[in-house]
Amino acid sequence: MISKLLAERVAVITGGSAGLGRATALAFAKRGAHVAILARDAERLKDAARELEQYGGRVLALPVDVSDADALEEATETIEAELGAIEIWVNNAMTTIFAPIEEITPAEFKRVTEVTYLGYVYGTMAALRRMRRRDRGVIVQVGSALAYRAIPLQSAYCGAKFAIRGFTDSLRAELIHERSAVRLTMVQMPALNTPQFDWSLSRMPRRAQPVPPIFQPEVGAEAIVWAATHRRRELYVGGPSLKAIVGNKLFPSLGDRKAARDAWSGQMTSEAVHGARAGNLFLPVPGKFASHGRFDRRARAHSAELWLTKHRAWFVPLSALALGAALAGYLERRA
Repeated sequence: MISKLLAERVAVITGGSAGLGRATALAFAKRGAHVAILARDAERLKDAARELEQYGGRVLALPVDVSDADALEEATETIEAELGAIEIWVNNAMTTIFAPIEEITPAEFKRVTEVTYLGYVYGTMAALRRMRRRDRGVIVQVGSALAYRAIPLQSAYCGAKFAIRGFTDSLRAELIHERSAVRLTMVQMPALNTPQFDWSLSRMPRRAQPVPPIFQPEVGAEAIVWAATHRRRELYVGGPSLKAIVGNKLFPSLGDRKAARDAWSGQMTSEAVHGARAGNLFLPVPGKFASHGRFDRRARAHSAELWLTKHRAWFVPLSALALGAALAGYLERRA
């Protein structure tokens, strides 16, 4: 069903050369979409494009820094000229710093904000300029449980994710006011096994890791594809995301204490770091990175919570029926 919806449609993924972005580009390509991927590293883009092309759709790989609004606008013009009207735009490109706030310079904090927040704003603007006049299209904002429940050592990234959520909610209200058919959705991700933990700037004493439990990037990619083809305002991916978001709404002070206690050490492996560490803030880190990071043995390939949320239209009534049957059986036994 989803393949029929996506066949020959044009999808754009920022940060599409590696990690979740690459997994997402592959998920669209496998379903027959024409895919444009945007990222900074030209060689990694070529490698990703070769992987996408095997599925038969047209592929366009464009080197661009999403923090450059003019360059992003130019890339968008090229995509529409070569692939056709953009119908799905996925804002995914990001960078982060693993460090306490006192060890982050103003220039570094600014750079994370420019890429991880303003990159989404500029991408949304570029997509909307085309989608609005056609009155159709979907923009998917790749979020995180950290858009609701911030943790220590990633203040710049958490701030950007919170900002994306506020920006998206504001813009959604504008589109509703205009009676626009353009749709916005945000997909809140759990910890994913991507290369960002090897290329993001870190000043922690041990190697960075996602706070467990960890999921494979394909779990997030499938959620993005589903969100792009179904009318859902927001999608939580994985039980940990649901738990963190709902828990923070109900007990924010408890969340603060839990984050202070668990998320500090939870973002580090036991492996000490010696010498210089990678950092892709201002330039891409060289290397042949693909979708997965180094946590394959620990990462989950499926999410029961995501399956349930995708099928909630019939799961809730079936659950009510099952509960009613159980209650009826109990009352009958008591009679």
